[in-house]
Amino acid sequence: MDLKIKIRGYHTDLYRHVNNARYLEFLEEARWQLVEEHMDLNDFLNSGLSFFVVNINISYRSPAKVNDIIIVKSGRSKINNRSAVFKQEIINKTTGKLCIEADITFVIADNTGKAINLTGDILESLNKIPCIE
Repeated sequence: MDLKIKIRGYHTDLYRHVNNARYLEFLEEARWQLVEEHMDLNDFLNSGLSFFVVNINISYRSPAKVNDIIIVKSGRSKINNRSAVFKQEIINKTTGKLCIEADITFVIADNTGKAINLTGDILESLNKIPCIE
């Protein structure tokens, strides 16, 4: 799944490149789009379950600047017993360079906030999300 974004002035910082915190927003937007495209989000939310990010690991490779077009690629990386990982990349379409690589580890929690095992319908739903290379 790809999300295309044109870098605007308000995305950048004093150094005229995209600020590291803004990349987190781009990644989150792409994850929401990914989940909405491959899961029934209303059913999920009505079930009392929630996604919780528990770890974010980002490697910054190359900056993006105003007027650059970036592509956020997102997909499932792996599913463990109680957590799973989304893999994401941001590629600068204007320069052809990789801006960042990220692994986002998350759990699914019940209405008490306790992480649940990823089995049954939950596992089936997560498996509908395509993997990313």
